[in-house]
Amino acid sequence: MHGLINKALQNFICDSFGQETWNEVLLSAGLVHRLDPDGFESMNRYDGSWTQEILAAAGDTLRRPVDSLLEDLGTYLVSSERMNPLRRLLRFGGMTFTDFLYSLDELQGRSVLAVPDLEMPVLSITCNAEDSFALTCGPGWPGLGHVMLGVLRAMADDYGVLAVLEHCDTNDCSVHRTNRSCFEVITIKVHDPAHQAAKRFELASEHY
Repeated sequence: MHGLINKALQNFICDSFGQETWNEVLLSAGLVHRLDPDGFESMNRYDGSWTQEILAAAGDTLRRPVDSLLEDLGTYLVSSERMNPLRRLLRFGGMTFTDFLYSLDELQGRSVLAVPDLEMPVLSITCNAEDSFALTCGPGWPGLGHVMLGVLRAMADDYGVLAVLEHCDTNDCSVHRTNRSCFEVITIKVHDPAHQAAKRFELASEHY
């Protein structure tokens, strides 16, 4: 697994639950002596099993389902100030939430331009009816669907949209498995595209 993913997971646990919790997770996962003191390096690559071991250990340590933690990770990726560059990348997908949804088809290609060796699975958005969509998360990253569920909830809030989202496993996939043929689907129903004021976003960065 790419270090960028593992580093985001590390930052999420440290920022949300504290450094001591992260240390407990590493100890439980048996990775304390296999990582540098600062943890994961963003541009390195690591055994994919380490990510799964950390998720399992985090679930045990925090006494929470891994799926729930992954959804919170997705929300963190959009809402945390530390992750603001990612929020900006996603908001560049369009002026409206619907535009953003359609831009997800291109997210893999845009990610490759930014990080060539990221190997992000394909995302595919389809419109099933007026204001009703389905996002299919391709195989490769078990649990990506739950992360994207958190991302979509946070982005709906960012755009000021009232939407109902639901995660569906198309073939009984579990985040604890490494089945690379597993697809996950998220259904999206937009009820009110102007439910509240959208959060501030400017095309030009405030920092030069």
